[in-house]
Amino acid sequence: MALQPLPGFKSLTTHHCFTGSMHHIYEFHGYPVSEELLLGLGAGIGFVYWHVKGTLPFYGGRINVGRPGEEGLAKTAGRRTGVRVESFQTGSARKAEKALLDMLEAGEPVMIHVDMGLLPYFHFPTEYHFGRHIIVVAGYDPETRQVLIADRDEELHPVSLQDLAQARGSKFKPFPPQHTWYTFDFTSQRPPEPEEVQQAIGEVVTGMLEPPITNLGVKGVRKAARRTLKWPEIMDARQLRSACFNVFIMIDAEGGSGGGLFRYMYSRFLREAAEITGDGRMIAITDEFQRLGDRWQVVAEAFKRASKAPDPASLLGECVASLNTLADLEEAAWSRLGEWVQ
Repeated sequence: MALQPLPGFKSLTTHHCFTGSMHHIYEFHGYPVSEELLLGLGAGIGFVYWHVKGTLPFYGGRINVGRPGEEGLAKTAGRRTGVRVESFQTGSARKAEKALLDMLEAGEPVMIHVDMGLLPYFHFPTEYHFGRHIIVVAGYDPETRQVLIADRDEELHPVSLQDLAQARGSKFKPFPPQHTWYTFDFTSQRPPEPEEVQQAIGEVVTGMLEPPITNLGVKGVRKAARRTLKWPEIMDARQLRSACFNVFIMIDAEGGSGGGLFRYMYSRFLREAAEITGDGRMIAITDEFQRLGDRWQVVAEAFKRASKAPDPASLLGECVASLNTLADLEEAAWSRLGEWVQ
């Protein structure tokens, strides 16, 4: 048997690994939807600064990632489109592989978590690991024991089951994938209601302006500025360059945010939201979120320069110079948006 995608599966170029993988699954089941709408309905945008000892500092633009007390983007977006989404984890590589092959045998593509640093079609430094990367397994050849993977590019990637098991079972912190996979039931699929769109926006506004901890939201942006300036106290030059590159890649489109730390994607979501809700006022603020994305790109490029500098510590001031101003702009934009969805 030749390695081919499942009948009816089409590989697409996407922006973000999670919404892109969901987009693949929805399209496969005949539910045309944009990544931007899935991101917005899933209340999936925000800000987080995170630094766990022994790992690289993390600037993130994605929230509702399924931590304790969170539903998770897939389930939240699914609930608002009538799609029942379930997630599963196991410590057993054998059990995870069996579930995967059973679903493929039934003709169902499978969305899973992997450590992208262990996928053979990427060429990261050996020390790079990110276990919250999401892909879709879309085909299997039992003779060669290879699967086909749909990622953010349109190309389908052949990967051995052995390599896939390593990527699914990675133990590297801070985000080990834990053999996570999802199932989707489209039996009751439907368009989102205007009230659901407003609720989704309101949830993100609250997360940005009233975060439960200071690492999140607008407070998190300001905290990131303060903490970043202290990195030279705890890192050598090599670690600093890696940390700066990590920030760049999480903000830039190259890393899967759609560019501008997801603000460009959210700007496009708001245009769709205006059509669904009939509230044309949202159109006016789409340009504001586009400009926020531009500001985040300036920050990303500063960190990229620092990542290549012989003395990255000397450029950290430039990297964070605009973060506090950016926090003020974010606060103003989210406050304005919040007034429209109350």
